[in-house]
Amino acid sequence: MTMYATLEEAIDAAREEFLADNPGVEEEDADVQQLNIQKYVLQDGDIMWQAEFFADEGEDGECLPILSGEGAQAVFDGDYDEIELRQEWLEENALH
Repeated sequence: MTMYATLEEAIDAAREEFLADNPGVEEEDADVQQLNIQKYVLQDGDIMWQAEFFADEGEDGECLPILSGEGAQAVFDGDYDEIELRQEWLEENALH
């Protein structure tokens, strides 16, 4: 999985990956049940992000679950505030 400099880039990439993994699903018809994200703090202090969407709640991925149900669907649909999403993130979960 690739890391991105911004959370927005990570979410966009996760959306594209979800659609690629579900070829019969159009973006506007996608039913997302879980959003996982992971924040990395690199040795030089740079911050990188990963994100992943899942069709079923409770699926295991490389990142930590942060939103499920309607919340995950809203982020997938682009209806989210990045600042609020960053505030949901618990700093102790960041990987260094």
